[in-house]
Amino acid sequence: MKIVIAPDSFKGSLTALEVCEAAARGIGSISPEIETVQVPMADGGEGTVQSLVDATGGTLVTETVTGPLGEPVEAIYGLLGDGESAVIEMAAASGLPLVPDAQRNPLKTTTFGTGELIAAALDHGRRKLIVGIGGSATTDAGVGMAQALGVRFLDESGEPVGFGGAELARIATIEMSGADPRLRDTEIRVACDVDNPLYGERGAAYVYGPQKGASPDDVRVLDANLRHVADVIQRDLGLDVRDLPGAGAAGGLGAGLVAFCGASLEPGVEIVIDAVDLPGSMKGADMCITGEGAIDSQTAFGKTPAGVTAVARREGVPVIAIAGGVAFDAVSLHERGFHALASILNRPMSLAEAMEPERAREMIAFTAGQMVRCFLAGRAASAH
Repeated sequence: MKIVIAPDSFKGSLTALEVCEAAARGIGSISPEIETVQVPMADGGEGTVQSLVDATGGTLVTETVTGPLGEPVEAIYGLLGDGESAVIEMAAASGLPLVPDAQRNPLKTTTFGTGELIAAALDHGRRKLIVGIGGSATTDAGVGMAQALGVRFLDESGEPVGFGGAELARIATIEMSGADPRLRDTEIRVACDVDNPLYGERGAAYVYGPQKGASPDDVRVLDANLRHVADVIQRDLGLDVRDLPGAGAAGGLGAGLVAFCGASLEPGVEIVIDAVDLPGSMKGADMCITGEGAIDSQTAFGKTPAGVTAVARREGVPVIAIAGGVAFDAVSLHERGFHALASILNRPMSLAEAMEPERAREMIAFTAGQMVRCFLAGRAASAH
């Protein structure tokens, strides 16, 4: 019997690999004859670097880069085990948690450090990049990122503009001649699970600006500046990013990666599925266990368990999802191929206790084992 274990992390508690190991231990207690295949997963958000490094036998690298406010920060990215790919989370270099609450201001924050991480991955010879763009502190349309890679943004006097969303209004010309030539030979896939346009009522400034510290007046300025950048991009680069779904992700970094780096925007979980070759692991499996910290009806939309289940469904493999909490509205997931949903909690307890790593490992091992026992019981009943 072959069981594929392909969960996301239980955020704040265990990495995806640690969840895999706990579930495998619980299954192993039933019978040593059961083969378990561990595939740590993610959806392009927080934890993607760790999951892909774990899944591919890669390496974590720490780089000193420019933080959102221009100060040095230590950022981690991953070199995958295939020797060709690297994975970057923009939040590691340009994320909101790197900026103290009192200093949050997207008129000033920059994605320059994200560009430095891309350059570092290129220095390692990697020509396939995966970039997760959730959790940004910025609304600079990826201009800072591009500046780190040699793209020049000049004002009317021919002088380079500075950092931050406020500087976008000064951009008169975009010069790509100095862009890192290695980008031309590099495939960049951007994990993007929102469809917000670059500007407008559903754009980067209006939807995400306030949580980054923008006042109502700041939001109006940022939105106008993003419109301006889109116009200059179309004029100088011949690319129309104005209505591109996902262009507004991470303060317009989605648009910037497409315009300045030739990237593609894709659902995060689909990128991860390809990177770890989940379909290959799923072939010949008898069942699959997936999961994440909490499961509800929204799990169906771009979350790891939904992506895993879609792959399993194509291979005819039944799926059981485990989680710290399972909402009642999650029953809608059965229509999408989830065969059963189970909470790992075995008694009333506080959230802090449930998330304590050793406790979580015990509960995951126990629940995974019990789910496999149920599966085996059902198989035996069908045989009769």
